[in-house]
Amino acid sequence: MDDERKADPIGLFREWFAEAQKSEPNDPNAMTLASATPAGRPSARMVLLKDADERGFTFFTNYESRKGQELLANPQGALLFHWKSLRRQVRAVGRIEKVSDAEADAYFATRARGSQIGAWASDQSRPLEGRFVLEKKVAQFAAKFGLSKVPRPSHWSGFRLVPDEIEFWKDGTFRLHDRLMFHRTGSGWQTEQLYP
Repeated sequence: MDDERKADPIGLFREWFAEAQKSEPNDPNAMTLASATPAGRPSARMVLLKDADERGFTFFTNYESRKGQELLANPQGALLFHWKSLRRQVRAVGRIEKVSDAEADAYFATRARGSQIGAWASDQSRPLEGRFVLEKKVAQFAAKFGLSKVPRPSHWSGFRLVPDEIEFWKDGTFRLHDRLMFHRTGSGWQTEQLYP
């Protein structure tokens, strides 16, 4: 990865992501999101990346879910992309910030209507008495909105992980992998090679 040392990490991520979109059999934008309670108890789950730019990595969720509550209370997180077809992974660690209402509204408007109604019907991460209860709530919200536009619920929005470190990992022969770490330094990035 010597030639990639000078690249900015978001530019390099976009290159790798474009390759993953061509080679991964499904969900190249799937990433593990790790969060923790204020007391430090960690949890991790898969979410979908919706945007990656100079500001960071953006994803959307229910703010009342476990991950939403953890990220609001302890705004630090970590992401991991694993593209098995390419034998590569990318890790990012940094602070979490909320996206603007305008960003959340714009993305929500692109979602399938069923997913929009699901955002209203699901009390994400909380106990569910049975599948019928969820289906009944979906039917109630579908009837409520009828054929009109489904507005974004106030509890459903997005987060952005603003990275202060990004690591690129590429498989190597005899497990002598290539690892390139970017550390944010003010307005720029410093790189260093890591032992495998």
